[in-house]
Amino acid sequence: MNSNKISLATYIDIYFKEFLAYSPKLITAFLILIIGLYAIRLINRLIRRIMVKRDLDPTLTKFLADILLWALRILLFVTFISKLGIETSSFVAILGAMGLAIGLSLQGSLSNFAGGMLIILFKPFKVGHTIEAQGIIATVNEIQIFVTKLTTANNQTVFVPNGILSNGTIINYSLLKYRRADLTFSISYDSDIKMAKNIILDILSNNPKVLQVPKPEVFVKNLTDSAIDLAVRPWANNEDFGMVFTQTLEDCKEAFDKAGISIQPFVKEFSQSNSAK
Repeated sequence: MNSNKISLATYIDIYFKEFLAYSPKLITAFLILIIGLYAIRLINRLIRRIMVKRDLDPTLTKFLADILLWALRILLFVTFISKLGIETSSFVAILGAMGLAIGLSLQGSLSNFAGGMLIILFKPFKVGHTIEAQGIIATVNEIQIFVTKLTTANNQTVFVPNGILSNGTIINYSLLKYRRADLTFSISYDSDIKMAKNIILDILSNNPKVLQVPKPEVFVKNLTDSAIDLAVRPWANNEDFGMVFTQTLEDCKEAFDKAGISIQPFVKEFSQSNSAK
């Protein structure tokens, strides 16, 4: 019984001495951890303020700040475990193996991550731009690391993976200040072409939202079997484009009716086999 007490007291004494010998490393490591976390927070705030003052893109600012934040945290963690006396070489090897395994299992996500970086760096569009991509016309709401958040005209939210988005065709309707509407009116052969053109030009010149520079154009686009196609090309600022498009259609239809110019309806051609049926 006494031998057990002696051995227990001996073990406690040994462990206590080891703890006292190890405590400076332990205290130092936790001091580094606490001070490091506080310093990382200050550095992150400072970097964000500097990038905001230099008018960097908000998405790029957030992306770079997040990358810097996690890089500093990883560096702090490695410093912390090294101060505890843990060998970092084996730990780094384990992290490398885990990174390789994760990379192989998340190839699609890495593709989206790379696509997000390309979008942020080369800026084919920005937040607030109206774009057409993957068969969708919508306004860019947010550019995230893996996906881009779009809002359609009927207020639906669409998430498009950045990998597909960066590798596909993107039409940016907001990159330039103004835009041209491409309209076609099909009038009958009995109509007066010059009168029809003058009516359209008069409508375009009296619409304050139609730009006069570049000058709007009206010309004969095609002569079909059933109609004369008139091409109408008015220019408008991006914010007025939709209104100019619809207003031109409405005003021309009303003016044609008053002038007795008939808009030729679409004539569907049937093959002989269909007509026989």
